[in-house]
Amino acid sequence: MRDDLQELVDEVSRLLAAPATLEDADFTLLAFCAHDDSSEGAMDAVRTRSILTRGSPAPTRAWFEEFGIASAEGPLRTPADPDAGILTRLVLPVRHAGRTRGYLWLLDGGRIDPADTGDPALAAAVDLAADAGRLLAERAASDDDLGRPLTAALTGGPTVRAQAVQTLGTALGGQLPLVLVALVPGPDGLPGYWRRPGAGAVAAVLPDDPAGPVAAVLVPLAGTGDLRPAGALAAASLAELPHGSTAGVSQVRRGVDDLPGQWVQARAAARVAGAVSRFSPVAHWAELGGWRPVTELAGPDPVVVPLLADRVLTETAEAFLDCAGSASRAAEALRIHRQTLYYRLSRIEAVTGLDLADGGARLLLHTSLRAARLAALP
Repeated sequence: MRDDLQELVDEVSRLLAAPATLEDADFTLLAFCAHDDSSEGAMDAVRTRSILTRGSPAPTRAWFEEFGIASAEGPLRTPADPDAGILTRLVLPVRHAGRTRGYLWLLDGGRIDPADTGDPALAAAVDLAADAGRLLAERAASDDDLGRPLTAALTGGPTVRAQAVQTLGTALGGQLPLVLVALVPGPDGLPGYWRRPGAGAVAAVLPDDPAGPVAAVLVPLAGTGDLRPAGALAAASLAELPHGSTAGVSQVRRGVDDLPGQWVQARAAARVAGAVSRFSPVAHWAELGGWRPVTELAGPDPVVVPLLADRVLTETAEAFLDCAGSASRAAEALRIHRQTLYYRLSRIEAVTGLDLADGGARLLLHTSLRAARLAALP
């Protein structure tokens, strides 16, 4: 499917001698042709952002939809907006069975008349847009069907899981690079209006007591080194979820044999995103560093629990350990005098019975404080 769409976009670009981009109805990038820097109108801010982030933000979508592209049944032109860095475009609606499935965008510099029914190149491109609509409709049906085996692969018993993994592997390909994204709604839960992501992603809603239902999204990638499509999909999905929602992205794996392991990583990353502001709202497992082993702990060590009742001492301990035991850096981070820091450290030792001059004691305290953060989440 992916190769078919890319070949189709390349052919449309060749026919109309203009850079072409294919997006689905939610403006998620599906395929694009290479562009010639010497060509007039080859790039603008919208095309650059779409290629780099695999999508377009809501204001950009709203701007283009004002010109009727969602209901158009034939080619049309959208105007330029020099102040916003937007060039004029020829738009070929990608439709099937009376429904708009996406858009083919061409930066043609305004030279092609969308109303010219006698242009053979334009007519051939319109036929290719219809082919793209059929392919996207088939893929949407396939994605819906694959949600069930994805649920089984993540929650079923050994026999059911093995069958589900085989189904997914047959549909997606044995060596396709994949990541799992966990979408964890805020306190209000997953809204009824939430739309499952498109762009070839497979989504399922899983029961996840006590946090409530969470969404699992299996995202195919073009390569193992580029996680931007997964990050862009997660960010776009979070924009439709209640405040306080988070997302976690697993490591990349080829094929579907390690889906349960990837789900553990994605859920753990989402938990960290909810507890640590610098990772919020989308955390990648590969970037969590020392937080990764902490996600496997049930909670803080008992000797540290009494410390947690004192917020000031807890924050002091975290700052001191995050600063690698540097008193000067910790005092600066906390905006307190160094003597005040030393007093608080002595109180921390008294409360926990730990010697902060000992590396093992520091490790125990540091991991326990982080585990306490995660344990406080639902």
